[in-house]
Amino acid sequence: MTEWAVDAVFVGALRPLGPRGVPSGIFKQEATGPVAVGTTGLAGDHQGDTRVHGGPEKALHLYPARHYRSWRRELPEKAGSFTAGAFGENLSVSGIGEDDICIGDTLQLGTALVQFSQGRQPCWKLNERFGEKTMAARVQETGRTGWYFRVLKEGTVAAGDRLALMERPQPDWTLARVTGLLYRDMLNYEALAELAENAFLAESWRKLAQRRLERGQVEDWSKRLEGSS
Repeated sequence: MTEWAVDAVFVGALRPLGPRGVPSGIFKQEATGPVAVGTTGLAGDHQGDTRVHGGPEKALHLYPARHYRSWRRELPEKAGSFTAGAFGENLSVSGIGEDDICIGDTLQLGTALVQFSQGRQPCWKLNERFGEKTMAARVQETGRTGWYFRVLKEGTVAAGDRLALMERPQPDWTLARVTGLLYRDMLNYEALAELAENAFLAESWRKLAQRRLERGQVEDWSKRLEGSS
């Protein structure tokens, strides 16, 4: 399938997260009617730490709606928390997953044109969001990460609009394959070299692959997944 319907569109203002009250835009509200899609994100959407969230390469976040069923099954005590928008996504779409999106994919989104830029690297804020200290690690281990789009052409998007594949130059490089390389087959030098030179991929991910090639070791994930004390 190369066309999907947008179930819901979400935007969020900054709110305090966790016991430390860190400002975060992870708490989203469902939008009604068309929302403007700009090169740095949706109108009315905010990010708490713009060093690692938002910007042109993380303009829009899509989290596959089908993953929520899995989370409710695996963490039944948290089932009430796993509803569309809970991962801080801007777009909730059914029938799509990490094995359906590839590096370089360009898609029509409402009246906008978007392109896959990178997957989401889960961080400790998910632990705070769901009250589960292993949540970020679980997201990484399962590969149920979701992903980001860059915006090639501004426009609008609303629930019920279509997300339609327009161009797929690299069908062999699904996001599922990329996350498998980053988190499981971690020192596959041939694949890392290919990833490091991939012009469609966000620069931060290309640099990550290049660092592994140069150092011959995997980066420490503990601060990202667990946060600093």
